[in-house]
Amino acid sequence: MEQEKSDAFDFDSPSTDPDDTADSTSADDDLESRIIAVLQTVYDPEIPVDIYELGLIYGIDVGTDGKVTISMTLTSPACPVAGSMPAEIEEKVAAMEGVETAIVNLVWDPPWTPDMMSEAARLELGFY
Repeated sequence: MEQEKSDAFDFDSPSTDPDDTADSTSADDDLESRIIAVLQTVYDPEIPVDIYELGLIYGIDVGTDGKVTISMTLTSPACPVAGSMPAEIEEKVAAMEGVETAIVNLVWDPPWTPDMMSEAARLELGFY
């Protein structure tokens, strides 16, 4: 006797199981956490605090296709690493497992202010 495929579940279609969506979101969150850890290894050469804690990272977008887009600013448009720091970040993030490409968009709005620093960065720099 030949078994028929059940109409209740289409084996050829992607799963719509909510747990699968949660796993995908969890994987994206894990990748974003790992990206943040990499960003915390990059320092502004004039300030002994990493760029993430300085508040220079405005956004991290992790696409399902492995494309990562980071929006960031610098402490000043005249920053001496304006040309090299975005390339360094792209290189470090692109080398990560789960990342196909990394793009850094340098933005100037809103302008960076010391208020954007984390509490840890303010403590490190004596802003309290």
